[in-house]
Order: sequence, then C-alpha cells, then structure tokens
Amino acid sequence: MLRKWQAECSDIAMSKFRNDHSHFFCQATPGAGKTVLAANVALRLLQSDMVDLVLCFSPSLTVSDGIKRTFSSILNCTFNGGLGSIGQSLTYQSIQFLNDEFWQTLRSHRVFVVFDEIHHCSGSELENANVWGLQVLTKIQGLATYTLALSGTPWRSDSLPIVMGKYSDPDGQLLVDYQYTLKQAIEDGVCRAPKITLIDNEHLSVTNSEKVESFSSILEMLKQTKASYQSVIHNQEAMEYLLGLGCERLAMVRKDSPNAGGLVVAASVQHAQTIKEILSQKFGQTVAIVTYRHEEPLAEIERYRHSDAQWIVSVGMISEGTDIPRLQVCCHMSSVKTELYFRQVLGRILRVNSSSEQQAWLFTFAEQSLIQFAERIEQDIPESCVFANMGVLVEADTSVQQNHLGSKALLGSHGSQSSKVSWGDGSNGSTNLYGTLGTFDELRLGAFRQRVISAFVVS
Repeated sequence: MLRKWQAECSDIAMSKFRNDHSHFFCQATPGAGKTVLAANVALRLLQSDMVDLVLCFSPSLTVSDGIKRTFSSILNCTFNGGLGSIGQSLTYQSIQFLNDEFWQTLRSHRVFVVFDEIHHCSGSELENANVWGLQVLTKIQGLATYTLALSGTPWRSDSLPIVMGKYSDPDGQLLVDYQYTLKQAIEDGVCRAPKITLIDNEHLSVTNSEKVESFSSILEMLKQTKASYQSVIHNQEAMEYLLGLGCERLAMVRKDSPNAGGLVVAASVQHAQTIKEILSQKFGQTVAIVTYRHEEPLAEIERYRHSDAQWIVSVGMISEGTDIPRLQVCCHMSSVKTELYFRQVLGRILRVNSSSEQQAWLFTFAEQSLIQFAERIEQDIPESCVFANMGVLVEADTSVQQNHLGSKALLGSHGSQSSKVSWGDGSNGSTNLYGTLGTFDELRLGAFRQRVISAFVVS
C-alpha cells in the first residue's frame, strides 16, 4: 500500500513519461520512502510495456543492497542481474567497470534507470563533472529510455550543479518535478519530528606550557584557540557525557518500544572502538560496530536491523539511504561537519515504524556549523546552501543565523536531560587531547549544559 505522497508522485511521473518526457526529479525528505516510490514507478512502466529492463544506481553497497531488497519484493523478482531477473541494483562506482556486453544490452532494450541520491553525481557538462557524474553523462543519459532522479538533500558541499538537474535563472535554485518536505512528512505521520540536543560546556580550560586559558563555551574555545573540533569529540569526558545522555534517552524510549535502537556516527575506526568500549563497559549497553575496515559490514548491519541490540556504531556506513526504522536516537560525533551530512545522519532516525513511541533524538556538540544546521532544520532546502547557476556560483550566506524558523528552542536542562546524569564539574583530573592539537597540552571540561531544538512544534 503506497503512502499518499508516493501514489501522487508516481502518478505525476507516469503522466510526464507518457507525454514524451524522459526525465523526472523527485526531492523527498530522508526517511519518506523514496525507494518504494521508485520501485512502484518501475512496476507501472513494466506493466504498461514502456520498458524492458530496470537499473538502479546508488552511492554505496549498503544503499544498493537495500534497493535490491525493495525492488525484488515489489517487482517479484530477484533483481540481481542474473537469469530471469528484470533488473539490477549497482553502485555509481561500478559504472566505469561495466563491460561492453552490459552497454550493448542497454542499447538493445528500453531501460528505466533510477539514480538514488543523485547529488553524489555532479556536472552540467563534461568540463565540470566529477567521476560519477561523467559516467552518467557519457554512458547512461543517452541510452536510458526513462530516468528517475531521487534525493533527500539535493545540493552539494562543493557547490557544483547536480548532474541532470535543472536550475532557475538567475538565482540558481534547483527545479524539481515533485517535492515532499519534512514538514509534510511529519504532518502525514510518515516521519518523526526530530529533537536536536546541542551539548555545550560552561567552564572549559585549555592549558599549555605557558598559560591556562578559560572559555565559557565550546564555540568560544574553537574561535579563540588553535584547538580543533577533534579535541572535543575525542575528549573522554565529553564523549562519556554525550553518550550518557543518548543512553538515558534510549532507555526511556525502550520502555514503550523495547526494540528501539541508537546510532553513533564516529569520526574514525579508532574513535568507533573507543565509543564501543564506553557504551559497553561504562553504560552496560549491547553494541554492534560497522566500519569500512570490518569484515562483512552489510551482514553486520542486517544483523543489527533484525536484532534487539541497543546501539550500532558506524564510520561512514550508515549515513544516507540505510533503512533501519528502529533507530530513534543518534549521537553525532563525526568530524564531518557539512549540512548535507548532518541532514543525512538525522534522516536515519526519522523513519517511522509500527512502534507505539515515535520519538527521534539527535545529540551533538554546540559547534558553530552544527548549531546553524540544527536551527535551519525546518528549511527543506536551506537558502544559505550554494547552488550552481549557468556555471556561475551563487555565494552562500555564511553568517550565523538565529533560530528564526519557528522552532521551539529550549535552553538549559529540561525534562529528562542532564538532571539524571551526574558528571561532576570537570575537577576529577585532566583529560588528554586526542592527536596533535597545536601547542595545547590539556583540555579540562567544566559544567555541561544543553540546548534542545524541537523542530516543527506549534507554539
């Protein structure tokens, strides 16, 4: 049974295809169910005898595997490219390695091609295309009978145009055929309303061989010293505090939804291992870990998806397109601080399921970029994002924006926040920094505080 937006978008796409248009661009918020939409359009094209084969391309093996499962179910076939299959799910990376026989098959058949998370492919022409965009432009665009581009976050951090995307002139805004916003998804009960908790510290001190400097916030410390954000996310006390809040929140959610899970997005494999130890040893949590260095990451994700383990710690494996509906709490501790990545991570906890409790909580530190991203969460495509316009870049607004979006911002300790977690005042000994931090030798943390941004709350 399709959701209302999926049925509506499918009808519009089919109408456009029947009226001699070959390309359709759908922008739908992360967690809304874009893969099911794409599979339904594929089914209708096949049933209408408009195409012979279906191909799907996506940015990672994790996403590709999820697409294969969904299309296999809806199209009632194996969808692995083998004998009797009507199509295949591949990664963008694999395009350049496909043999001549593959391309000859495309030339000989009517093919429907789905580009998932199309923002990974850039280029309005060969001169400004990235590797993946170049493959789409030169090998697929002219061969496909119909194409469907999907994205939940349709912009790029490098400001380049998205391949096959159309932009308005002169403001350079992306033009899409169908848009389904997070606000709509929350109103329809398709996605959860997120609460973002920004963790700050009131009495930080940075010590080197010459002096001790004190700061009233993480933002102030990062602006006025050579210390990096890495020093915060790798600080033992800071990690324990943020993870402690995540564990407390997950425990509360699991009272009503015993199978609810939590995701930690780590900065590196070593960082992930440290986080796993804290969760398991200090907080007594059951933890899975999945990184690019671990064997069979897809199998590990699949095991977690169907288990009742509390946490999964990831490095670059669970950011976009990964469907684990039981995830409801996220600790964002990655060193990647782009708005694109922030929203992709947030999307992992927004997908609704059959649980009675549909809370979605993201915990992260109050770094300048992350503060801005949280405050802009109610903008489906933030106005400050850079878009390409006829090869000319539109400048981004890099100023710190206030919370003018109607989000309800709560300052300090509220509800079940830190009032139930005792961390002291940072005087229990020093905490060494992780890695090289310029001339700084030691970081001490004082009292923690939190700011909760509740998006899409009616005042």
